[in-house]
Parts: sequence; structure tokens; C-alpha cells
Amino acid sequence: MVTMLIFNDGNSNKFWEIKVAGKSHTVTYGKVGTVGAVKVKTFESEEACQKDADKLIRSKMKKGYVMANPSEQVMKESKMTDLEFWELLKISKQKGENEEEQLEWLINHLSKRPVKEIVMFDYYFNQNYLKSYTSDLWAAAYIIMGGASDDTFDYFRAWLLYQGKETYETVILDPEKIIPHLKVLEDEEDIPELEDLLSVASIAYEEKTGLEYDDYYDLYEKLTGDQNIVSEIELDWDEEDEVGLKKKFPALWVRYGENPLE
Repeated sequence: MVTMLIFNDGNSNKFWEIKVAGKSHTVTYGKVGTVGAVKVKTFESEEACQKDADKLIRSKMKKGYVMANPSEQVMKESKMTDLEFWELLKISKQKGENEEEQLEWLINHLSKRPVKEIVMFDYYFNQNYLKSYTSDLWAAAYIIMGGASDDTFDYFRAWLLYQGKETYETVILDPEKIIPHLKVLEDEEDIPELEDLLSVASIAYEEKTGLEYDDYYDLYEKLTGDQNIVSEIELDWDEEDEVGLKKKFPALWVRYGENPLE
């Protein structure tokens, strides 16, 4: 159930929307023509949730709010798109001398934007990040670093995504195309991992609202419908089979098989 109300007394022009879904309701409110602020509340039962929503609607209408005209665009959609997501990553790489400073800028930038845009940044991150969860890329990471646990592979994929859309999508299709992008790490004796990128959005949300990760995840799920569940993949390679790994990615093996980044 969705109810959209507006209030206009000549001085204020505001909207208030509530969406009820199961045991939770999501309230979005703000000036007409903006994306608004968002709050999510969860109850012990669907009945309790609906009862609270009805109470809030009655309270708003007593204050002078009226039903919005369905044909009017009261609330602005978030301007965060997949294109904007990639552009922000590109800009962030110009905002510091190292990845720590760059991600600090990105968090600060996101924390100044509406909550919906923080959430949608994370949504596009997750949708793109999921594309790299492949058996071939895991084999490549294993060769490059001389081993790759679940967590190591996660951080490797985050680092790869941070290299930009073109590089990311190219390497997913052909993991050996990653070699030129590892040269800087070889020189610096570093490894291709970027764990901190995984939590950029949730930290930005916490800085903006003062609320913690559990609140953020609940809001993320309600706004996007994405439960961020990753299915297990079946590896088509064996870490004990060096011959098979050499055959799978000969160029990577020649470069890192006996001398991995670590």
C-alpha cells in the first residue's frame, strides 16, 4: 500500500509518502520536487505495521495534508544512475594521492547527498560487483596472489571494480587482460585488494544520519528490493592442479605462477 500526501499553505509545499510492505513501512518526506528524506520502521506483525501507518496518515491529514493528485510528479526520482556511479568512482581517483584519501573523499561526497542517492550508489555497486563473481576470475586471482580465500577474492573484485568500467568489464571477459593494470602494484610490492570500497555507502549513511549498519541494511533492502544474496559458484578448476591452471591462464601463470603478488 502506498499513500502520497501533500501540504501547501502558501508558505510550505511539502509531500509525505508512506509505503507499507509486510511488517515494515517506509516514509519519504520533504519539499515537493526533491527526492526527500527516508525513514524505515519495522514491527512485530503486519497488523501492527498497518495500524501504525493508518495512525500516521490520520495525523498528517489532521495537520492539513491532502491526497496528492496521481498525475502530478510530486517527488523527484534519485538522479543516481549506473552512469553516475561509474563517474563518481572515476572522479574519486582524482581526489587524493592514494586509495585511502580517494575513498575518504567519496564517503564525504556521498554523505552530503540525499539518503536515497547513497542507497542507489550502493545498489549499482552491488549489481556491477556481482558480475565479477565468476570461476575464471577467481582462478586468475588465485594465480596472481598465490591463493585466494573467499574474503581475498571479494577484496580483489572490489579493487578491480575501482579500476573503472571499461577495465572491469574487459577483465571479467578475459582475466589475462588484467596484467597491464598490475604493473603499478608490482613496482610498489602491493596486492590487488580494496576491502574499504565495500563499505563506502554504509559509512556515508552513518556519517549523514548517525545511524548504524543494521539500520542502513534494512533501508537498503526496503528501497531497492535487493537482498544482496550471492549464490555459490562451482569452480571449474582445482587449486592443486598446477598443470590445469597453467593451461587455463598461461600468460598469468608465466608472470605470477612462481612469483605471486603478496
